[in-house]
Amino acid sequence: MQYESNSILDKLPEHLRQFIKPQDYGDYTAIDQAVWRYVMRKNVDYLSTVAHTSYLEGLQKTGISIDHIPNMYGMNRILKEIGWAAVAVDGFIPPSAFMEFQAYNVLVIASDIRQLEHIEYTPAPDIIHEGAGHAPIIANPEYAEYLRRFGEIGCKAISNAKDFELYEAVRHLSIIKEASGTSKDAIEAAEKTIEDLQQNMGEPSEIALIRNLHWWTVEYGLIGTVEQPKIYGAGLLSSIGESAWCMTDEVKKIPYSLEAATTPFDITKPQPQLFVTPDFAYLSQVLEEFANTMAIRKGGLSGIQKLIDSRELGTIELNTGLQVSGNFDNIISHDGNCVFFHSDGPTALSYREKELVGHGIAKHFDGFGSPMGKLKGINLAIEDMSPLDLKAYNIFEGQTISLEFEGNVKISGEIITGTRNLKGEIILITFRDCTVSHGEQILFKSDERLYSMAVGKRIVSAFNGPADLNSFDLVDHKISSTPKQTAKNSELKKLENLYQQVRDFREGTNTTISRHKVFEVIKDEYPDDWLLAVELYELAKLNGDLDFADELVSHLETVKQNRPVVGHLIDDGLKLVQDKLVDQAGN
Repeated sequence: MQYESNSILDKLPEHLRQFIKPQDYGDYTAIDQAVWRYVMRKNVDYLSTVAHTSYLEGLQKTGISIDHIPNMYGMNRILKEIGWAAVAVDGFIPPSAFMEFQAYNVLVIASDIRQLEHIEYTPAPDIIHEGAGHAPIIANPEYAEYLRRFGEIGCKAISNAKDFELYEAVRHLSIIKEASGTSKDAIEAAEKTIEDLQQNMGEPSEIALIRNLHWWTVEYGLIGTVEQPKIYGAGLLSSIGESAWCMTDEVKKIPYSLEAATTPFDITKPQPQLFVTPDFAYLSQVLEEFANTMAIRKGGLSGIQKLIDSRELGTIELNTGLQVSGNFDNIISHDGNCVFFHSDGPTALSYREKELVGHGIAKHFDGFGSPMGKLKGINLAIEDMSPLDLKAYNIFEGQTISLEFEGNVKISGEIITGTRNLKGEIILITFRDCTVSHGEQILFKSDERLYSMAVGKRIVSAFNGPADLNSFDLVDHKISSTPKQTAKNSELKKLENLYQQVRDFREGTNTTISRHKVFEVIKDEYPDDWLLAVELYELAKLNGDLDFADELVSHLETVKQNRPVVGHLIDDGLKLVQDKLVDQAGN
């Protein structure tokens, strides 16, 4: 096992465990730690006035430090007190898996951290976004339940083939954008691919719609009133640029509603509008409204058609409770109802999420097809028939019969036995020497194997994934690893060492270093680096070395002139130091 488990993580199924990666805390450099510290200090300073009150309270409850990148083991010791856990993963994982983790009260955290060049925002999942954005808010019980429920519903949403293409494209962009040495042309090409896909997705799938809801709430949500909103979305909480911009009049504020599900977003750009929920409870209300539109609750012909279009493993449930899990590829309809369905390849039959004995993929290794619905000319459905009714229609063991369903689907053969559910309703009828036909077309003809017919007059539910997680071997997803960073040259190693020296001095582990000598090296060899000079300025001011502080400010002004793009970051860093001194003087 590559991670330290606990009572919550112990409940995770194997197919989710495959995405968990070791955090490798020792891989974080002093530059990484400085990036975390800058972002967190800036966020806490600014967000204390514009974030929902749960944010600052949650930072304390979840044990997230301003000065150190969180260690997953330490987070888990604290998170378990509020019924949650955290695991490290390598960047993007499939949306359904991400949501299923949430359903188990597990926070997924990308262990990578953004580069200094992308300190304000990165489209790639990173520990600033996940750890400092998501984790604090789940300390709010109402929001935590929303997140869990969202995962529970979201992992059942049905996708389509284009969704996976988009997922792969976004994952690719996130990897190359954070990998050192990626050319501008490569990034622009990846962004263009995403843009083209987004413009040609066709009718949005359930996973696309619920992903929109996730984006406009969990990632980019505002709470309160349109006139005076507060921030709770992790994407905003972790972006020192967009968290400020979103509060300006340039960003349109819209009352949150189901409309958010059909409002697309662009992950590569700041959002032009945001939705405002009055409270966390309202999020759950809209979520349930959306769930009512999903195939998991509506079922029917449209539900199984969604599964066919998805080309993914999914499940239909009949009104008898029988659940059929597989890759559906064909249906026959009549008067808007499904009268025959078929799956291709390994299929399993279940009842109440538990596989029926003898009806796993070993039995149905090459697919499963069955008539369903009402018998022609008979108002009483098979599952509603009493033993006397079944006897009257010759539907009992040992009888060789021919049953004709509405829609001209027929089944003929010798009845061997029936399988009933807990209510006593027949959910399967097993035949020998069986033939299933639709008009003149033979749909199925049994060989030496017995054939089981599903019993049920309608499909009441259709959803992504298997009914019983143990029916299929789901541990087969091979996510591509983030490319290894190119070998560090001596210049980068030396810069990291300078950052480490300043960090050691600030934390008191080594106070013998000369900060002035560090500064001289920065000026001479790393004239574009600004963050270490800001940290040196902080130490100079705190130690009363005003001449050194003035020298550092002069150097930073030169950096601003040479690199205007980082000017506001330098100004914000200096202001953080000034505010800290004012606070100390006030105390």
